[in-house]
Amino acid sequence: MDHQQMALIHIFSWSAAIILFVIAYVMIKQNKQEKPIKILQMTLRLFYVLVIATGADLFFRFYFGVQSEYFAESIIKLIAGVWVIAAMEMTLAKAKKGKKEFAGWLQLAFALIIALALGFGRLPFGFLP
Repeated sequence: MDHQQMALIHIFSWSAAIILFVIAYVMIKQNKQEKPIKILQMTLRLFYVLVIATGADLFFRFYFGVQSEYFAESIIKLIAGVWVIAAMEMTLAKAKKGKKEFAGWLQLAFALIIALALGFGRLPFGFLP
């Protein structure tokens, strides 16, 4: 599989994960039944695995190696991507417990901006100037 196909699978995976996250959050806030929320969260976690697997594939195939021109940016994007997933999980967990989830939303927004800016703007395969 070439880099464009892997990048498309990666983009689809994290896009689907964000959509599932929003749906799960809305369902939790609307006090829906526990079983559908649990199924949705497990599906979301499957997409987390896909995001991590495709991201790791892109990283090790195209950015890995200290000699790589984009090594530092790719490490920061990798950390920001994992941070996005952790913030999503934290936000859902706090929402389920009825606690304030402002810190989770703030971290999610910050990490997502970093990941998107590096992924689409700085690193190869992005389309922003």
